[in-house]
Amino acid sequence: MRSPLRLLPTALLAAALLAGCQQDRMAGMGGPLLATPAASVSVYQVAEQLGLAVRDTSAVSATLANSANLVLIYPDPAGQVYVNGAPVSRGGPIVRADGLIFVPETLVPSIRRALRSPAEPPKPRPQPANTLKGRVVVIDPGHGGKDPGAISCLGMYEKTVNLKVAMGVARLLARRGVTARLTRRTDLFIEREDRPAVANRLKADLFVSIHADAARRRSARGFTLYTARRASAASRSAADALVRSMATLGIPNRGVRRADFRVLVCSDRPAVLIEMGYLSNPREAALLADATFQDRVARAIARGISAALATSARE
Repeated sequence: MRSPLRLLPTALLAAALLAGCQQDRMAGMGGPLLATPAASVSVYQVAEQLGLAVRDTSAVSATLANSANLVLIYPDPAGQVYVNGAPVSRGGPIVRADGLIFVPETLVPSIRRALRSPAEPPKPRPQPANTLKGRVVVIDPGHGGKDPGAISCLGMYEKTVNLKVAMGVARLLARRGVTARLTRRTDLFIEREDRPAVANRLKADLFVSIHADAARRRSARGFTLYTARRASAASRSAADALVRSMATLGIPNRGVRRADFRVLVCSDRPAVLIEMGYLSNPREAALLADATFQDRVARAIARGISAALATSARE
């Protein structure tokens, strides 16, 4: 029996063989082709087009940055992007495929319009004396031990997230010369009254209690700062500094609110309570479980605390 290939016209046979060779060649050069979503570009391509660098990328987010901008991209059916803390108009689904985050091409111009022009590098100047050296801050990782706090929709305990972020904050503050004390370093239960008592005893410059929120509505999102209803001016100023710093995280900003939580009203030192986001919200639960995002939150909190201490030193 004659081979089916011999029945093909010479030109068609050549084309078929060439196509097969090309496929083999492409597979050999880089393995299987990526399943790239239609009309989308990867975050690396976005960075190249906009003159940014990919600072980090994980299963739940990507961070692009240059000297003047910070762009946070979250995989989202509605396309969620934040540029310098402000949301960018949505432009279609942002998806994760083959280990990469892909952004609709139509969203790139919106990101470009929101970017700031890179500033000229500042001229070198003498570094001021470290005004934070010797300042005392007590960091309180909420809950612990038999009190798990909220349980995320992904099964993670709030007490675990609180401790990881709080330890990061204390480590960052110590590098800046601050004496940072933790109310707990392990999975330990501590009574609410005993937490601010540490700050009272040390005459701390600031007491910061770190928590994660939860709500019946899974759609509830965002971080919140709390002071006591009759908080001092120093407490309110610290909360404002933390809000400004945490606004760069790229999640909704619920601002500063007042509530008489026991850890706040039992403190005779400036005191604030932070709710980092909602463990009951699937997106924020995934972010708060991510080590990269935990580090980002810790850095934002440390910056806010440092700014608050610097402000109080000038007053």
